[in-house]
Amino acid sequence: RGMAPERLIFAAHVPHDEHLARLTLADLFLDTLPYNAHTTASDALWAGVPVLTCRGEAFPARVAASLLTAAQLPDLITDSLGGYQALAYRLVREPALLAGFKRHLAEGHDSARLFDGARYARHIEAAYRTMHERASRGLPPESFAVPAIPAQG
Repeated sequence: RGMAPERLIFAAHVPHDEHLARLTLADLFLDTLPYNAHTTASDALWAGVPVLTCRGEAFPARVAASLLTAAQLPDLITDSLGGYQALAYRLVREPALLAGFKRHLAEGHDSARLFDGARYARHIEAAYRTMHERASRGLPPESFAVPAIPAQG
């Protein structure tokens, strides 16, 4: 495809903290379709690297879009390969735009739902309490929504 071979770098397996540190060297993470990155996209966002994705129809093709929504970066979600390619080119040509996404990740690391493990724990605990209460009352399992739980700050 015309890419100079020396531009391709295959990194060796390293411990997770070194992996995250190495990720910070990237400017942009280009997600794949029809199977999105899952943990890899999460690692990239944690390291402050914006992820560009194309949302597909099946669950495996929507994971990165969910991560980006939780990171409050919906502008990096496209719904067509043409839109994906156009946004990738735009991000390359407009470094200030890309820098803005990186800045958003750095500044929002403590407030984005994606990185709020304590809030997630409170949310799942509330779900378990609801399930336990229903079972204690002899009610059958059913779908329910956990009320919104604000971030603690």
